[in-house]
Amino acid sequence: MAAALLVAPAAPPAQARARDFGGGIPVRVVSYNIHAGIGSDGVFDLDRQAAVLRALHADVIGLQEVDVRWGARSRWLDTAVELGRRLAMHVSFAPIYRIGSREFGVAVLSGHPVLAAENHRITRLSTQTAPDPARAPLPAPAPGFGEVVLRVRGAPLRVYVTHLDHRADPSVRTAQVTEMRQIMRRASGPKVLLGDFNAPPSAPELGPLWRDVRDADPGGSTHPALNPVKRIDYVTASAGVRVHGAHVADTLASDHRPVVADLRLCR
Repeated sequence: MAAALLVAPAAPPAQARARDFGGGIPVRVVSYNIHAGIGSDGVFDLDRQAAVLRALHADVIGLQEVDVRWGARSRWLDTAVELGRRLAMHVSFAPIYRIGSREFGVAVLSGHPVLAAENHRITRLSTQTAPDPARAPLPAPAPGFGEVVLRVRGAPLRVYVTHLDHRADPSVRTAQVTEMRQIMRRASGPKVLLGDFNAPPSAPELGPLWRDVRDADPGGSTHPALNPVKRIDYVTASAGVRVHGAHVADTLASDHRPVVADLRLCR
């Protein structure tokens, strides 16, 4: 399995916020599909997205649709590193696609040092591999299920970030959920899973996932950002992590809205 790219911030990392929710270690977590830095107005603006994230005062951020020198749409920038630099957070990037020096995938930004990182392979139906004209593309293992290990004020925490298949047919998502559960079960201790699942909480293919993690229900829809009608973006937590509260942030800096959750790591 390919290791995720780790980048330390140029400035000291943000410290855990002194929030007291009545016991346990407080951690504010955000999941955000950044649409390669492009807002609902079609304008690429990383400063705008950084301002949105800064205002959320997150300790850990899971990002999806992250460009790393991918193309003109994001000005050939490493958007993961650029956001990490603006927020003074550690960066772990896990590519889904790598074409030459161009990469696209998911990332974790953390105010706490990243002790270890891995980029796991799960089933994908590629949108980048040119299909054989005589055959339909087939699902196959590919990277892009990122995992990082953090130590938050002395407590261990594993953070996973994912972007599940977008198609109406749930078969690829079903396989992805099965494989993610298998990967997450290899490790003990508290875990959070962040991502764009491309399915509502009641979707049958997500059902098995709820046996392992709890949905931090933010009480609102996340997509499309301009007039959201469905919730497909998630913060979820395993045993050992309590959900104190969650909400959807009101912003048009991407075509999705971020989910913000206040969690407590049980001592």
